[in-house]
Amino acid sequence: MKLTTITNVSVDGVMQGLGGPDEDRRGGFERGGWALPLFDNEAETFLAEVYQRADAFLFGRRTYEIFAAYWGVRADSGPIAAALNMRPKYVASTTLTDPQWADTTVLSGDVAAAVRELKAKPGGELQVHGSGNLVRWLLDNHLVDEITLLSYPVVVGQGTRLFPATGPDMALELVDSRTTPIGVTIQVYRPTGRPQYATATT
Repeated sequence: MKLTTITNVSVDGVMQGLGGPDEDRRGGFERGGWALPLFDNEAETFLAEVYQRADAFLFGRRTYEIFAAYWGVRADSGPIAAALNMRPKYVASTTLTDPQWADTTVLSGDVAAAVRELKAKPGGELQVHGSGNLVRWLLDNHLVDEITLLSYPVVVGQGTRLFPATGPDMALELVDSRTTPIGVTIQVYRPTGRPQYATATT
């Protein structure tokens, strides 16, 4: 399976608390719910198609618990709820011991080996939604095959960002790009190793 990450970010890279005002208050974050007013029909259609492509999902513990509390109890069979409730879910966590969401497996040992084993299975996509800490770790360990960013036309000004202030560098190949009517830009990238840098000339 191809490991793909799908992340909603503001123009200044914030991914914290996008859905609701009280979704994630860590660090005194007070500007939750910034993405929802900008989530138009085209963005919704795109994400529904993305979820339907998934063969399995991989989460960090915090995102898993947020999704389980919302999507895991949904009675409707919309495309996102159906995909999440019917397909295998894996959680990278050393603290989660008794997951209640059906078809969930906790990866608590050698996570890198477990993810490589999942990637080696036949299928289309192993998708990671949200899960910032996990995404950064996967990128550090060169386990990501494709990065999808939905960038919303807003500067949040505080909160956890997808990429840290200092970290590994990475060259990206643009695979696809589109913009929704309200201005959400959707970009799909493929990591291609380290970037090339200009050198001093004499």
